[in-house]
Amino acid sequence: MILNQGKIYLFLAFSLAGTSVIAARLVSDHIGPFTITALSLLLGLLILVPLYRIRLIAAIKRMTFTDWKMVVLQAFFGIFLFRALLLAGLHGTSAGEAGLLTGAAPAITALMAWLFLRERLTVGILAGTLFTVTGILLIQWSPSSGYLFLSGHLGGNLLVLGAAASESLFNTLSRAGSRDQTRRDSSVDPIVQTTLVTIAAFVFAVIPAFMEHPLSGLSDLGLTGWLSLLWYGWVVTVLAFICWYAGIKRTSTYTAAAYSGMMPLTSMLLSLGLLNESVSYAQAVGGLAVILGMWFIGRQPGKNASRGLEESADRYREAV
Repeated sequence: MILNQGKIYLFLAFSLAGTSVIAARLVSDHIGPFTITALSLLLGLLILVPLYRIRLIAAIKRMTFTDWKMVVLQAFFGIFLFRALLLAGLHGTSAGEAGLLTGAAPAITALMAWLFLRERLTVGILAGTLFTVTGILLIQWSPSSGYLFLSGHLGGNLLVLGAAASESLFNTLSRAGSRDQTRRDSSVDPIVQTTLVTIAAFVFAVIPAFMEHPLSGLSDLGLTGWLSLLWYGWVVTVLAFICWYAGIKRTSTYTAAAYSGMMPLTSMLLSLGLLNESVSYAQAVGGLAVILGMWFIGRQPGKNASRGLEESADRYREAV
């Protein structure tokens, strides 16, 4: 029952996260990436802090230096850097391509585990990585020129891939932190953890946001723009991250990787339906390949593979 609950939470988390690409696209032409990040986080905090201040104070009193270190790292990579790179990338690519390219995160996670944690690469992970790389190449295909990496979207797509790498690091940090809390019997409530990470990310974003001189851009935002910011702050920041932390405490990293396929799928479908963007056959096949890659990587491993993953997470936690 607990495992089923975890899968439901992850399904909701990644489905809601997939809407972030669309929400960001609707405002990225008016205000800068750091302004969007800071404002969306502030809107989320306006709900979280007043409602959960008592739990927040109690949790802060129990937190150790290790807990704070994990919060800061998760905030930097999972929210600040991820959103900054994604939003900057949207200036140079389409929302559909950006959404699909975020699906590279599981493959990047597997490569990180192999390179830095010396984790054994299984046949399934190798197949998943191959599918993902092939999918990324097809998404980048330029039908007019017939060559790879020559379209005007290359720069934007590279930034989005950087965002996917940040998400991969965030996933690893979240799982390592969750296991450490469980071992010390000091598990933090998902809502409290979301609030703390959001506060830390807001601190990272607020100064770069001021450097973008946001007032002029904000004055040009219409109703759609403000609604997009509210959605980004209340749904993508608050609700999606609460579901994420609730899910990752109840499942393995491989299960989370499998369900992350909902993020690029949701982004692609919404881009077609709401933004009227077109997707070529090559890009559609590439998106399917990325999702297949995530399915291969996210297949539940056997007991030994699961134990090896947990040991690698421990090594990573100690390293950071």
